[in-house]
Amino acid sequence: MSSSPTAASPAIRWLARLLVVLSLLCAVGLALLYRFGPPRAGWAELLRYVPFLAYVVPAGLALGLSFLLGWGWRLVAVLALGLMGTVVTDLSLGRGRTELAPDAPGTRTVRFMTYNIKSYRAVFRHGGFVPLNNEIEQHQPDILVMQDAREVSRRGDLPYGMREVLPKHKLYAYGEYAVASRFPISGCAPADMSFRGEKHEYVRCTVDIDGTTLDLVTTHLLTPREGLNATREERLGGLDDWNTNFADRMTQADRIAGALAPLRRPTIVAGDLNAPEHSAVVQTLLGIGLRNAFSLGGIGWGFTHGHSLKPGVSFLRIDHILVSPEIGVREAWVGWRGGSEHRPVVADLVIPTQAAKP
Repeated sequence: MSSSPTAASPAIRWLARLLVVLSLLCAVGLALLYRFGPPRAGWAELLRYVPFLAYVVPAGLALGLSFLLGWGWRLVAVLALGLMGTVVTDLSLGRGRTELAPDAPGTRTVRFMTYNIKSYRAVFRHGGFVPLNNEIEQHQPDILVMQDAREVSRRGDLPYGMREVLPKHKLYAYGEYAVASRFPISGCAPADMSFRGEKHEYVRCTVDIDGTTLDLVTTHLLTPREGLNATREERLGGLDDWNTNFADRMTQADRIAGALAPLRRPTIVAGDLNAPEHSAVVQTLLGIGLRNAFSLGGIGWGFTHGHSLKPGVSFLRIDHILVSPEIGVREAWVGWRGGSEHRPVVADLVIPTQAAKP
């Protein structure tokens, strides 16, 4: 049997060419849209929440069919799949890592972790906090910020075995937020990020690390779930709901950015931002000078959400650790999927200390 490209029928080869061309056009179009598209257009924002499999699988199919064609077509198909798997899906290669030893003079390496623990679900499951505690214990964070942690804040201390995992951490808990730190924390208080008359808050603290004072913010922005469901169920009829949802999250991001800008000292903003990095929501925070720790120090896609949905794989990076320019990133990674609907994000941060100053 012949294995040459001409072995396929003309109709099949025509279809293969069409799919390869469409794959490349989609890949280039999405890459340009994500990087240079209208930043606050609701329709563009909606595309950022499409599961990556919807982009990568068709590109992979086009690559397979390209083997019915010549080498030029195969290279085009490889380029399309490469763009889908890197630029469109936000692949990080860790090129922004800080190359310093953990004990470099004038610095302190601090392990930071953000985790949406969904405590309201864990508390109703037998042993529901066990996988959460195991995950926290595995990473041994110096500073841990939690969202959807009302079961923690209601009890005034670290409950359900958390205190055994974090025996020396100071705790501040308010509403759905909890901040646990090995280092002294002070001035912790809620701050406003309300929209359209609905009360929403984030938490802001001051952390003292060997004489260096940091601003620490943890937040949980509005979920896009209702807007996404509206567009899925009503198609174009749901766009108004989606645009309203997007505008509300933009208002929250604008409020946080406005409260922090200009950055007066080393700053960390972390939590469930409910938006991928190239979203206008996250870009608003990056626009005041913050940088994404995973994009600097992580390797891979860093997806944190989606494994509780069909088809059971994480496909969105919506939990983030953002740091100001003074803070280096030695490494960043995401944790296990089994403790919560969100994987935690962990980063080893390089903090300049008083010893670094003349």
